[in-house]
Amino acid sequence: MIRVGIIGCGKIAQTRHIPEYAAHPDAVLAGFYDLNQERAQELAQRYQGKAYPSVEALLADDSIDAVSVCTANNAHASISIAALRAGKHVLCEKPMATTLADCERMVAEAARAHRFLMIGQNQRLAPAHVRARELLARGEIGTILTARTTFGHGGPESWSIDPGNGTWFFDPQRAAMGVMADLGIHKTDLLQFLCGGTICRVTARLATLDKRTPSGELIGVDDNAFCIYEMDNGVMAMLQASWTHYGAEDNSTVLYGTEGMMRIYDDPNYAIVIIKKSGERQFYELGSIQTNDNQSDSGVIAQWVDCLVQGREPELSGQSVLPAMRAVFAAITASREGKTVSLCSGEEELT
Repeated sequence: MIRVGIIGCGKIAQTRHIPEYAAHPDAVLAGFYDLNQERAQELAQRYQGKAYPSVEALLADDSIDAVSVCTANNAHASISIAALRAGKHVLCEKPMATTLADCERMVAEAARAHRFLMIGQNQRLAPAHVRARELLARGEIGTILTARTTFGHGGPESWSIDPGNGTWFFDPQRAAMGVMADLGIHKTDLLQFLCGGTICRVTARLATLDKRTPSGELIGVDDNAFCIYEMDNGVMAMLQASWTHYGAEDNSTVLYGTEGMMRIYDDPNYAIVIIKKSGERQFYELGSIQTNDNQSDSGVIAQWVDCLVQGREPELSGQSVLPAMRAVFAAITASREGKTVSLCSGEEELT
């Protein structure tokens, strides 16, 4: 059995991590820590675990094998590195960290400690995305030329464990980044997963258009992001991430190839629709994607625990997520400095 500690007992922990661990036959919810001690104690009692007074106390418990880091963004790196140094395997929520240097330190520390580091990039595990990758590899739409992807909803203020516009997601000190790191990282990682390339040039515009603090001022992080990605295999892609889609959540991706197009989570009835150059259509019913309002098993915890039991590197390893994080930080730089940022080896940043 894998004995797990939960660090940060907010919405993502209570909605996804904790129930999925509880449902897994090889996992035991052994420990809980949260800044809100009452919250941690309540969960410990519910799941027959132990509430710890500090992160350090939880990490010092040798009986705990692995931890889920579900804190605000600014604590991801420090807690993950401390956990790895304490001999724990680490599943860290996205975004991996708030600086690229910290992301790289996390990966290096996992290698040094001979422990697994997994990041919760659950879009790679969504059934339609897994099936789409298989169909693309089979050449169903030929060679991918371009793509567009969107992840937008009405914002995290209704999702946070403490709802309202005082949520930590809007706090530049705790979140450090806005919608680009919250939703944009998911679709950045997904584009590389589906298109089979690595993003090497980034043009972007990040903006704060509507979200406001309790005092009525615009929040200090982005609530909309628009990116143009160029991949090393020639694919050109557009990404939109938004906290101001006040209506139905949009989590769609459309790929355009030399032999047709593929629409993923873009049709109300079919998870994948392929439209061939000839006009032929193929339809795949694979269920709807998980949303904030319609929760389902993400597959993250199942993969994580199985990897720990079997002693194999997770598919969603920290190392595998680094290229997407580099693209996210490049997008932030590109927007701030008004230029295209190159990630290509040996190539200067473009103006």
